[in-house]
Amino acid sequence: MSALRLASSLSRRTPRAFATARRGYAEAVSDKIKLSLVLPHQAIFSSADVVQVNLPAATGDMGILANHVPSIEAVRPGVVEVIEAGNSSKKFFVSGGFATVHPNNKLTINVIEAAPLEAFSAEAVRANLQEAQRVAAGNGSEEDKLEAQVEVEVYEALQHALA
Repeated sequence: MSALRLASSLSRRTPRAFATARRGYAEAVSDKIKLSLVLPHQAIFSSADVVQVNLPAATGDMGILANHVPSIEAVRPGVVEVIEAGNSSKKFFVSGGFATVHPNNKLTINVIEAAPLEAFSAEAVRANLQEAQRVAAGNGSEEDKLEAQVEVEVYEALQHALA
């Protein structure tokens, strides 16, 4: 019997007790998420005691829990809900950006603009939405119309979040 066939047959007979174990992401110890919600010019929220984060992802709303598979998601305008230990919840309206789920229960949400949901007035949002719709449907330049259309999308999402 050749040496290669002998080694091959012995490796098939090796008891499982001697096999090396592999550890995956789902077996990590921590059940909390380290969250950073950042704007280009400042960090607006950071915590290592987050249980769940709900995101308005471009592919659909999604919840992030500890041990989530690493990924990158585009974030559309909407509400990011942060659920901390003790079931306390914080809600932020974001205008869009990216969320990155890192290994070891770390989540970074990079957005262009964000503010706590309670910082918005429903009346002001309604008035600004009407103005943006007027500009988008008006006779202005294409650049003004496109910019107004982006504003319309953001204000509609904000109005929905406040309802």
